[in-house]
Amino acid sequence: MTGARIRAALWGAVAALFLPHAAGAQQATHVVLALPTTTLTFAAPFLAADAGYFKDEGLAVEMPILVGVASVNAVINGSADFTIGTGPVFLRAASKGQRLLAIANLIDRPLIELVLRKDVWDALKIEPSMSLAERAKLLNGKTIAIQGVGSIVHAWERFVAVRGGLDPETDVRIAPMDPPAMMPALVTKSVDGFATSLPYTTEAVLAGAAMMFASAPRGDAPDILPFANGLVETKQATCDAPGDKCRRLMRALVRATRLIRERPDEALALLRPRYKDMKADVLAAAWRTVAPAHAADLRVTQKALENSEKVNIEAKLLDPKEKLASYDGLTSDAYIP
Repeated sequence: MTGARIRAALWGAVAALFLPHAAGAQQATHVVLALPTTTLTFAAPFLAADAGYFKDEGLAVEMPILVGVASVNAVINGSADFTIGTGPVFLRAASKGQRLLAIANLIDRPLIELVLRKDVWDALKIEPSMSLAERAKLLNGKTIAIQGVGSIVHAWERFVAVRGGLDPETDVRIAPMDPPAMMPALVTKSVDGFATSLPYTTEAVLAGAAMMFASAPRGDAPDILPFANGLVETKQATCDAPGDKCRRLMRALVRATRLIRERPDEALALLRPRYKDMKADVLAAAWRTVAPAHAADLRVTQKALENSEKVNIEAKLLDPKEKLASYDGLTSDAYIP
C-alpha cells in the first residue's frame, strides 16, 4: 500500500470515530414506563435508571408520571410500553375486558398507609390498643386526601372505611391531590388525614403533624398478604415484538430489586437525590419499611391476585359478580431471568 493510501485509510478510521452512526454502533431502544407517582413504591425502576441498569440493557427508558389509573390506561391505549401497578387496578381492568400481562411482582405487600391529623386523633380519643375496625368507624364524617381516584390508595381508604362498618361513598369524603401537597393540606387543616405511600406518611408522623391510623405494610390487614403491589404490566404484543423489551427490562429490574434487598443502604444512597427535599432521617425511616417489602421471588402468584381481588370487592370498587373466573393468560414468569 502506498503512503497516500495509508494516510487515506488512517483518516477514514479517525473520521469514523466521530460519525453518529458509525458501523457497529447501536442506538438505545426507547421504552416508555409509565408510573403513577414518585413514592418509594417505585424504587426499583428509579434505581434501574439511576444505577445505569437500563442503560446496560441498551434501553433508553422514559418514565412519565401519570397519576393513579392513568398509567395503566396509557399501556392499554398504547402510549406506554409498561407500567408498574397494583393487583386491584390490574384486575379491575381485566374484568372490564382490558386485559394486560403481568410479567413480575416486585413488591408482595401493600405499601399504603393512612394517617390522621394529630388534633383529630386526640379529639377522637383513639387508643393504640384499638383494632383496625374500632379505629376505622371513627372516620365517619372525616375528609381524607388520596392520590388518584380508583388507585390502590383510594382502595385502601375505602377498604379501611368498610372495615369500620362505614359506607365509603357517603360516610368519608375524599380530596384527590398529589402526595407532596398532602402535608401542607394537613397543616392548614384542609383535610383530616391522608392516604398514600411512603415516605410521605412517614414524614407527617415524624414531624408530629399526624398519627399512624392504618398501615398495610405494618400488618393492619394481615389477611390480604401476600399482595400484588408491584406488578410489571404490559401487553403480550410488546413481549412478542422484535427487540426483546420485556426480558431486557426485567433483567434491569431484577438487578435493582436485588440491590434493594441485599444492599439497602447502597440503594438508598442512590435514591436520595430524587427526594432531596425530604429530611434524611425521614427517608431512612421510610426505607426501613419499604426495602423489606420487595419480593425475593418476583413471580406473580395466584394468592397475591386473590388477595388483590378481595380488596377490590371489600372496598366496593368491584361488584362480586364481576370477579374473574380465572387468572389464566394474565401472568407470565417467562421474562424473569
